[in-house]
Amino acid sequence: MAEKDIFFNKVSIIGVGLIGASFALALREKGLCKTISGCGRKEENLKRAKELRIIDDYSLDVKRACEDSDLILLSTPIGSFKDIVGQIKGVLKKGAIVTDAGSVKGRLVYDLEAAMPEGVYYIGSHPIAGSDKSGIDDARPDLFNNARCIITPTGNSDENAKDKVVSVWESFGARVETADPFKHDDIYAVVSHFPHVVAYALVNTVADIDSKYIEYAGKGFKDTTRIALSSPEMWRDISMFNRDNLIKLMDTFRINLDKVTKYLMENNESGIEEEFFKAQKLRESLK
Repeated sequence: MAEKDIFFNKVSIIGVGLIGASFALALREKGLCKTISGCGRKEENLKRAKELRIIDDYSLDVKRACEDSDLILLSTPIGSFKDIVGQIKGVLKKGAIVTDAGSVKGRLVYDLEAAMPEGVYYIGSHPIAGSDKSGIDDARPDLFNNARCIITPTGNSDENAKDKVVSVWESFGARVETADPFKHDDIYAVVSHFPHVVAYALVNTVADIDSKYIEYAGKGFKDTTRIALSSPEMWRDISMFNRDNLIKLMDTFRINLDKVTKYLMENNESGIEEEFFKAQKLRESLK
């Protein structure tokens, strides 16, 4: 589906933060919609988004924000998705498409899909373009350019709705791929969710020993723990919704830590170096 074939009279963005606001800016830059309506918990943030022309109007009432909307983006913490859909499904018009920017898919995709009223379509999406920033001041229309975006359709997905969602992300310059919802969670537990858990735990380890030590931290510590600046609310939900995968990963991580502990206790320099070389080689393959 070509970019010129996509146009929405009204788009509703639920959660006008970094991702939601960047989505709005990209829509506006590409001329893909007539009106953008925002919804969130903080009116001050929504007012500022309107002043910055990120959105055209807003409402604190999610149902009002979604009335007569052609495309709805859920860009809030994923723990709120089901509740939001429960509130808005009575006002969604036939042909409307609901998508999201959530980091966990799995069972949630099927639950949201099943909650859609007849003639309304849900297509899961996950743009890999976040950062430790979360506000509209860091939003930009090119945030998704050259970023990977995972679409997670199911056997029940409407093909036309899926094609439209894919085309929107591609129009932003994203590299769109499709994946099974559960496979998506397997992958991102390893390369995204677990690293965030480790970053939080690493900072807390310093706090447990002596929080004043943080004053001596250099670039290495800052680079390693940058993602611990991310929204605790958002990462609470991600961790809980993908907890089964995270628990399995913690077992694997413990095995690796135990191996290093063993080598240290044995004064085994070659064992330690071998572990570090193994990690270095894989890390070098990351472009």
